Amino acid sequence: MKTFNCLIVEDEPLAAGILEDYIRQIPFLRLVGKCGDALNALEVLREASIDVLFLDIHLPGLKGLDFLRSLPHPPQTILTTAYHDYALEGYDLGVVDYLLKPIDFERFVKAVQKLKQPASGTAASPERLFQFFNVNKKMVRVWLDEIRYVESLKEYVRIYLPEEKSIVTKIHLGDLCEVFDGYGFLRIHRSYMVALRHIEAFTASEITVEGKDIPIGRQYKDSVTEALQSFAK
Repeated sequence: MKTFNCLIVEDEPLAAGILEDYIRQIPFLRLVGKCGDALNALEVLREASIDVLFLDIHLPGLKGLDFLRSLPHPPQTILTTAYHDYALEGYDLGVVDYLLKPIDFERFVKAVQKLKQPASGTAASPERLFQFFNVNKKMVRVWLDEIRYVESLKEYVRIYLPEEKSIVTKIHLGDLCEVFDGYGFLRIHRSYMVALRHIEAFTASEITVEGKDIPIGRQYKDSVTEALQSFAK
């Protein structure tokens, strides 16, 4: 999947910070910059390749929708606002989605999953994907292909990495499963998600990753069996 370069255009620092945090949790999004008004955003658009705008409607000076209308070839745009009033006008401008503040992560994930991949006549070389996670107030980069499995710790998860290393970050396992959807990860238990590429062995009741036997939950048994049968062919 293509990595989308993103620009946040938002004059409220708290709202911009939330969007930045959400973007950094999605493997196929890359934050290029943040702007507090439309004129600064225009300069960024002239200098950088931007695929997605996260655009607030009520900006100082030039308003968000007027700014969007002024762009001859606007990037894919997701509107962010505290007001319902502009939804129809936004969709008339071809926006991808319309997010109402306060924006929760689950709703954000649903919005970015609507982003369209560009048509291409040639196969692109695969990118090695990574994701930044907040670990003790430090953003730590983790390569997706190094993740062995993930364990739920209620509001947090522990991500297991090579050489018996691991990190703990604040996110629900269900939300992380949505973020990693399509990247070779499989939810096998209410408390575990595994990377298919690192499965060493499996039975009808458990999967072995890095020498650890992880149980397959009863409610996940059918979907896991189907995925493993396809994987093992």
